[in-house]
Parts: sequence; structure tokens; C-alpha cells
Amino acid sequence: MRRIFFILGVISIGFFTSCAKKDNTPKTPTESAIAVSPTSLKIIADGATSPLSVSMNGSYWTATSDQTWCTLSPTVSYTANTQVNVTCTSNGTKNSRTANLTFKVDAKKSVIATVAQDGQVDPYPDYSSPIAADNTGMGSTAKVLAAKMSAGWNLGNSLEAPGDETAWGNPIVTQRLIDSVKAAGINAIRIPCAWNSHIENAGTCKLNTLWLARVKEVVDYCFKNNMYVIINIHWDGGWLQDNPTYAKQFAVNAKQKALWQQIAVNFRDYDEHLLFAGTNEVNSGSTTPVEENFIVQMSFNQTFVDAVRSTGGKNAYRDLIIQAFNTNIDLGVSHLTVSTDTVKSRLMVEVHYYDPWEFAGLEADASWGTVKNLWGAAYSVYGPISTWGQEDYVLLQFQKMKTNFVDKGYPVILGEFGAIRRSALTGTTLEHHLASRAYYIQYVGQQAKNYGLVPFYWDNGATGNLGFGIFNRSNGSVFDRQALNAYITGVTAGTYPF
Repeated sequence: MRRIFFILGVISIGFFTSCAKKDNTPKTPTESAIAVSPTSLKIIADGATSPLSVSMNGSYWTATSDQTWCTLSPTVSYTANTQVNVTCTSNGTKNSRTANLTFKVDAKKSVIATVAQDGQVDPYPDYSSPIAADNTGMGSTAKVLAAKMSAGWNLGNSLEAPGDETAWGNPIVTQRLIDSVKAAGINAIRIPCAWNSHIENAGTCKLNTLWLARVKEVVDYCFKNNMYVIINIHWDGGWLQDNPTYAKQFAVNAKQKALWQQIAVNFRDYDEHLLFAGTNEVNSGSTTPVEENFIVQMSFNQTFVDAVRSTGGKNAYRDLIIQAFNTNIDLGVSHLTVSTDTVKSRLMVEVHYYDPWEFAGLEADASWGTVKNLWGAAYSVYGPISTWGQEDYVLLQFQKMKTNFVDKGYPVILGEFGAIRRSALTGTTLEHHLASRAYYIQYVGQQAKNYGLVPFYWDNGATGNLGFGIFNRSNGSVFDRQALNAYITGVTAGTYPF
């Protein structure tokens, strides 16, 4: 009996072993797969977020976009079915654009979805009224014209005051004032202008004809003295200056185009003595600028150039001035891309110079620095000077502009420079301050010309404490003879390298 049971046990073990082998027969694995729905999206020009569904047969999937303006969330998932949000920023141009989204499962098989975004529609009429190009009286290239401007001066805080030229405390500009400026040895005037506050129809961006006539009248004051003139779009409420972002890009450029076409048409018959500057001190406010800010600001410059050229006539050859970001020399060197143009050698670059600010403009001590009454190595014996921004720094900064722009065919407009007059000081402290300030004005003016920068002293008309004024705006007389003499001495000693 014992032998029989043993044999049956062996047979049972063999039977179950045979069954186990059949259950473990290898099976063919399921192939990874991924699907996206829909495979194409269309996004409005102002930007939006739109969903799409991703389903997969696999361990995980990843997603990428080939355009920075189009982003995905999430970009990786380990679940079989996932909703992905596709977000597009505002399209700052009139051109439509496309992004390709690549979804890949298990780092192998992939599928592509496309995102198309509309371009913007220009909200304003075309004001170009183009006529045939006219080179009469427009024979000078940018360098030749720059060399003709021996000394520049700013008619500051007048025509750029929003709404009314007296809004910031200066009287109406007169022919007598401009005559006095010319008699003092200055042959070029920069006229900062407001335009946004003189739009009579917001829906069409139409400029008030009376304001256009007034600006023309002041330009004519200068032309009667055979002076060179720069008109720009200045602070003007900050609509342009404070908005170099993708979100504002199209709206700002649309207004930039509409205004400059109207300005350009209004001044189209003026010869080369009149120059246009597209912007003023476009910046990112209190934040550190990022690449987006630089790209958008470059578009403001390009829109300006294109708008002026579109009007034809003498504007087809007019010398135009584009600005560095915040008119800063270092940011200009690192980020300014010169605009494309339809005519050669008719562009200039603009920067400003108020360094060191502790001396040139700081009105009261701040957390980052203290007021300095003196500037220049020779004046350090009378009191503290800034640890930076002295004579060697002036040469360093101006050399950067010469190397990067002047030597490449783009003369530079030093559109603003100067230092406030701290007349609340007394005694020898005041005496040394004024002498130091005069030296600053002389030195910067002279070295600007030596490096190919056309100097324009900033005069805001203020003759009290902390003012920049050289001339009495009410009667045209010279208020600050010391500063004026220093400036003329400096620019006379300076020599353009072209």
C-alpha cells in the first residue's frame, strides 16, 4: 500500500508541474501609444488658455513647445488620460504665428499638435499719405549732419508738459528766447514734445491740429536762426515710456505708428535741419529689465522708423534717432539693435548722461547713496566726491559708444546731460560747488564731442535751488553765465572724430 501511494504522489506532482509551465508562457508586450485631441488649436491675438486632452498607453509622457510665447501645463504625466492647458501670450504684431507642440510617450513614440495665433488688427487709420521721395535739402548723412551740430540745448519742461506748455511752470516759448540761445553760441535745440495729451479723438488717434501748428511755430523759431532741431515723443504721460512688455506691445506700437505718421506728414517739407527722435527713456520702472523689455523697446524704435519713412517726401531721407533702453549707455551697448532702414547712413543713436547721480541729480540722501556737492579729482580737497563716475568714468563710457556705434557709422546724440545747481548752499561751499559743476559741464561737453557724441545740455527752465536752468525763459536773458561759459568752452575745445 505504501508503494502505491508514493507512485500516485509522483504522478500528481508531475501533473501540476505541467500545468504551471503552460500558464507562464511569455506574452507579446503592448506597444506604447499616445494620442492628442484636438491636434490643432487657434488662439486669439490677445492671448488665451485653451485645453487639449492627452491619452497614452505607456508609463509616462512629456511635452515641449518650440515657441516661448506658447507654454504647456503640465509638461509631464504618468496617468493614462490628462488635460493639458495651452497658454499663449498676447501677439504684439500684426503677423499670425504658429507653435508646434511635441508629446512623447516613454521617451520614444511622439505626436505633434499645432497652435496658430492670429495677428492683431490695426485699430487706427493709416495717416502716412505717402508722396514721392524728395532728396532736396537732405544731402547730409548722419555723420555729416552730426558734425554740423556744434552745441545742443534742451527746451525742457515746456512742450512736453501734458495738455499745456505752461503746465510745469515755464512761460510760453518765444522767438526772443530762441534768439538768445542762438546768440549764446548754441546751434542745435532738442524740443521734448507731448502728443498723447493732444489727441482729439481717442478712437482714431487723431492729433489736434492746433497743437501741431504750435509745435511747428516753435520749430520755425529755430529755423529762423538756421539752427538744427530735434523733436521727439517725450514722457507724454508714460503711455510709451513705461510699457515695454509683450502685453502692451501691439497697443503701444499702434499709437506710436499713428502719431509719428501724423507728425512726419506735418513736418515733411522741412529740410535736414529737422531731425526726429522716436522715444524718450523707455524703461521697465522699478524692476530690473529682462529680455522681453529690450525686445519690445526695439520694436518701438522700428515702428518709429517705418512710420516716418512711410510718408515719403523729405522724410524718406530724414535723419532719425533711435534710443538705447532707458537711454543708458551700458544697456545700449549690450542690448540695442539698430533698426532696419530703407536708406543708408541716416540713423543716429541716443543716450543720456547724469553720472554720478549723487552729484548730478540726487536732491536728498537716499538709502543707496548720499548727496555730493562736488565732482572731479581736483575738487576732492574741498569735500567728499562720489567713489565712481569721475573723469576716467566719463572717458570709459563715451569710448563704449564710440566703439559700438560711432565707429560703425552711427553718430550718437547725447540727448541730455547736466547737473543740478545746489544754490541753497552758502559761502565757500556754494562757491566750490558751482565751480565744480561748471567743470563737470565743461568736461562732459568736451569729451562727448571727442568721442563722437553730440551734446545737448538739459535745461528745464528752473532757476531756483536744484534747477538746471541756464536761461531765463521769461525774457531770454542768461541766468547762469558760469555754466553757459563752461559749456561753450568745453564744446569749443572738443573735436568730433568724423
